[in-house]
Amino acid sequence: MKNNYIIDTNVLLHDPTAIHKYGEHHVIIPIRVIEEIDNFKRELSERGRSARLVSRMLDELRSRGKLSDGVVLDRGGSLRIAFDGHTNGHGNGNGSADYQILKLAMDLRARETDRGCIVVSMDVNLRLKADAMGLDAENYEYGQTDVEEIYMGHCERDVPSEVIEEFVAKGKISLDAGNESPNEYVLLKNSANASHTVMGRYDGEQRSVVSLIRAPEEMRPIQPRNKEQHYAVDALLDDRIKIVTIIGKAGTGKTLLAIAAGLHKTLWDKVYRKMLVCRPTFPMGKDIGYLPGTVEEKLNPWMQPVYDALDLLSNGRRDHSQRNRDALEAAGLIAVEPLTYIRGRSIPNQFIVVDEAQNLTPLEVKTVITRVGHGAKIVLTGDIYQIDNPYVDSMSNGLSAVVEKFRPYPIAAHIHLSKGVRSEIAELAANLL
Repeated sequence: MKNNYIIDTNVLLHDPTAIHKYGEHHVIIPIRVIEEIDNFKRELSERGRSARLVSRMLDELRSRGKLSDGVVLDRGGSLRIAFDGHTNGHGNGNGSADYQILKLAMDLRARETDRGCIVVSMDVNLRLKADAMGLDAENYEYGQTDVEEIYMGHCERDVPSEVIEEFVAKGKISLDAGNESPNEYVLLKNSANASHTVMGRYDGEQRSVVSLIRAPEEMRPIQPRNKEQHYAVDALLDDRIKIVTIIGKAGTGKTLLAIAAGLHKTLWDKVYRKMLVCRPTFPMGKDIGYLPGTVEEKLNPWMQPVYDALDLLSNGRRDHSQRNRDALEAAGLIAVEPLTYIRGRSIPNQFIVVDEAQNLTPLEVKTVITRVGHGAKIVLTGDIYQIDNPYVDSMSNGLSAVVEKFRPYPIAAHIHLSKGVRSEIAELAANLL
């Protein structure tokens, strides 16, 4: 049986191509959703960009016929724009948007009894309302990651002691094929003595476990404090790995390690021309254009992780840190920008850190990564359990999507940090609260 899928506004803002994801079924867009899309398209944000893209796609579909009657989609289904009896055909009826969407669903279910009727929304409360009214409702799950099964980026292998000894001597060891992904980190454990271990990284091209790149002296006092941080440092310092994702709760050191490695590769190794740090504007609550002060003053919240790293690299002396910071910015060696500035650019030969990447949608992450030019490296960090963007969650955010989709490719590496290193109280709070 074919179904009618009634699509909520937040689904289209999250993924403008959602209308093409339902195969042979029928996609229904309520007129109230079109009105909301029209309101959002004026925004100079990724949400506004998505709204404009939806409008253009729907306008192009008009060439196939009247949208009110329904037009055939490429995969055999159809799309139509519909309104309920309370709108008088103009979409200006009484009641909330949720009510009008649910009323339309009830009307369609009553009229088109040969089809199932399902409301698709990323709004939990709308789904609850639909359930209370006896309607079927589901989340938009296309491309979502099962957070319980998300790739951790590292594993353990039990091996004989002679294998560990050979690895220590040669820095490389061939192993029987397991389930390791390219650049997955491996803790080799002595099967007879669990405390006898050594860390390595699985090289998919060589089909071997190779030794890690160690943090150089110049990165002190920022040094890895646990095996997961050792894995992260290796991925950050290996120039063959072009995209690194790091997921970790507050205090695990994900941002600090990324910035310290970027500074080292830019200032000491001179592999990259500049380090660029970007952040979404969601933590600020509104677009920076509404905030008082100069551009530099508006960007201070984004600058703070860089300043923290510089403070530590300067042995905690703020006077040194301030001079280093000013000199690096004046020389064009570091830059911190809101993520909205990155669209439409090509960014070659830079070490790019995208912090708080869990606040991005998959479409926004695609926009960012496709900006990466020749000779550049991009690092995405974030905590998928601490999300400010109301339109994504731990499963549907762009960071989780990148982890899973780039997993099979040798240019990518992922590390999941679980142990807090900021302080005992920060670790306890992250686990308990």
